[in-house]
Amino acid sequence: MALTIANNVSSLTAQHNLTRASSGVAKSVERLSSGLKVNRGADGPAALVISEKQRAQIAGLRAAIDNSEKAVSLVQTAEGALSEINSLLIKVRSLAIDSANSGVNDADALAANQAEIDNALDTINRIANNTQFGTKKLLDGSAGVNGTSSAAAVSFLKGTSDTTAGSYAVTVTTAGERATESAGTNQTLALAQDEVLTVNDVSITLTAGLTQAQVVDRINEFTSQTGVIADTASGATRLYSQAFGSDAEVKVVSNVAAATNSSGFGTTLQTDTGIDIQGTIGGTAFTGSGNILSADSGNAKGLAVQVAATGGDATTTGTAVTATISITDNALQFQIGPNQNQTAKIAIDKVNPVALGFGVVGNQFSNLNEIDVTSATKAQDTLGVIDAAIDDVTNLRGTLGAFQANTLESTANNLRATLENTVNAESVIRDTDFAEEIANFTKGQVLVQAGTSVLGNANQIPQQVLSLLQ
Repeated sequence: MALTIANNVSSLTAQHNLTRASSGVAKSVERLSSGLKVNRGADGPAALVISEKQRAQIAGLRAAIDNSEKAVSLVQTAEGALSEINSLLIKVRSLAIDSANSGVNDADALAANQAEIDNALDTINRIANNTQFGTKKLLDGSAGVNGTSSAAAVSFLKGTSDTTAGSYAVTVTTAGERATESAGTNQTLALAQDEVLTVNDVSITLTAGLTQAQVVDRINEFTSQTGVIADTASGATRLYSQAFGSDAEVKVVSNVAAATNSSGFGTTLQTDTGIDIQGTIGGTAFTGSGNILSADSGNAKGLAVQVAATGGDATTTGTAVTATISITDNALQFQIGPNQNQTAKIAIDKVNPVALGFGVVGNQFSNLNEIDVTSATKAQDTLGVIDAAIDDVTNLRGTLGAFQANTLESTANNLRATLENTVNAESVIRDTDFAEEIANFTKGQVLVQAGTSVLGNANQIPQQVLSLLQ
């Protein structure tokens, strides 16, 4: 090889190789200190694209697992409240059974049982209205299917997960009526003698000298036992049942003949039963119970509305009733997956007493809120409604339990397995293999040291020219 001074090719070669070795050592230091073999796009464009997508997926998986665990906590909160309602219903059922034992209990005992039942129903209502997760109420219907009515006479009572959101026209075609009996003779004078008026098998003593207004007040003192209200809306003394429908009944007879100076009912037994409401919901005809109209098929299935007495007559709903019920589906929705639209939802039905115990055939009570145990007959009907209410609550608990176990917890377990595998895949692509990289680092250090030494020697080569000049 020729000896030259102007260009030292050997030095340039040594510099080139030393630069490459130094760059390799710098990359090894970066990989060893960061723990990643892909720190920028230049380190592996395809690997960076794939691993960044996997990182987004990993973050989504972790968030979805957290979401599932929070959802489990919410469901457990609702289920715990329902468990307490279940306990209260069992207690109420025991009181109803005690009240049905009419051979032992007197009116005071029945009244005491009713007072305790009323207190329990108030507590159930309070639990339903106050149970919440954070600020979100769970059992008052706001976490399920809810509705509003366009008419004051028609009240939305309940919707279920079967009820499709939308607007439904409600029209009454057959009025719901209370059982009604009026005295055959108007009482215009004070009672001429003591009288015993028997209303729904309850004997009411009327003393001589009572005016019609006082007779009405006296009858109303026994409303809790008879289920009957008295008024003078028609001039004569009128009795009508508290309940609407075919299971409501009024039976009345007096031991004094009808006259203007008696109650006017006379010694012949008078009886009447109410009429169940009929109407259409969303254009489909349904027969209700009492004054409650409910749909058992179609898009409105599970929707129940209550029609109040209208037209100034307390005994009938009338037929001139129309309303639009607007149903909204406020079912709780949970994001339980790492990607778009990977959700699950559940509707929690309203569990206020007014929304429990629907649809008991042949029962004078339309829902749990109406139950009464002040007579043996009422206690028997109360038992039917309570059993239906217990079914409602336990079925809802079962639905929540299945959602928790089969949807939330199973999904969370699957997400954890997916997270493990995705993290492993991302690690293979992006994480530093320390055993391999330390070997590369050691090799690079040796090359840098050798290259530095060789460069020094290469820089000395032109000096050999001086020996030729001597």
